[in-house]
Amino acid sequence: MDAVTEESIKAVIAMLHQNLSEEVTVDDMAHVARFSKFHFSRIFQRATGVSPGRFLSALRLQEAKRLLLESSHSVTEICHIVGYSAVGTFSSRFKSMVGMPPVDYRQNGGFRPAPLVSDGPTVIRGVITVAPDSRDDPTFVGLFPRRIPEGLPVLPTMVPAAGPFELTGVAPRDCYVLARSYPKHGNGSIAVYGPISARPDSPANVVLRLRPIEEVDPPILPVLLDRESSKAVGLPV
Repeated sequence: MDAVTEESIKAVIAMLHQNLSEEVTVDDMAHVARFSKFHFSRIFQRATGVSPGRFLSALRLQEAKRLLLESSHSVTEICHIVGYSAVGTFSSRFKSMVGMPPVDYRQNGGFRPAPLVSDGPTVIRGVITVAPDSRDDPTFVGLFPRRIPEGLPVLPTMVPAAGPFELTGVAPRDCYVLARSYPKHGNGSIAVYGPISARPDSPANVVLRLRPIEEVDPPILPVLLDRESSKAVGLPV
């Protein structure tokens, strides 16, 4: 992606952040980017991995997550603040993308109440690599059916630092492996590997090369951590 295109995409994302409660169309985004609607949609998807509408939805739900934890607004109020007109639609989309309803997310303080388990016959082994100054950051690893993480991950685990990891009990499936680091300061790093075909007769071996999270990366919406695994790797709860 050339510098002009990158700056145009970033300008659109900045505009979306500032207008989460407003109705924003792809035409509006294309106007900010100064591209035709169809060309803009193509380059936006290439840069971010998702469509413009899906990116906007992710930003709205990320802000909803923040408001549920940091404000006293009701779910109905938050629904409207982040640009949804119907609470039912908002709650359904939030549950689908985050992994639990808004009320449960608030009651559990943004954590899953318990780890998810699986008893499949497949093992996925791999290694997480990262820059030397970030290798001691706690890191989440989990499986998702698509490249863009949404809903509850399969076999989520926390590892205390970069290095080898192992996911056991994986059911046979085609999936993506996601890693996301949680440093004490900054936004952290991310890596996605796949698709892989997890099969009992062919254990998957993956290399997750963490890179800094950038403006063009969609928010990671799923509830990735439970309190106990967070404590185990030293994250604040």
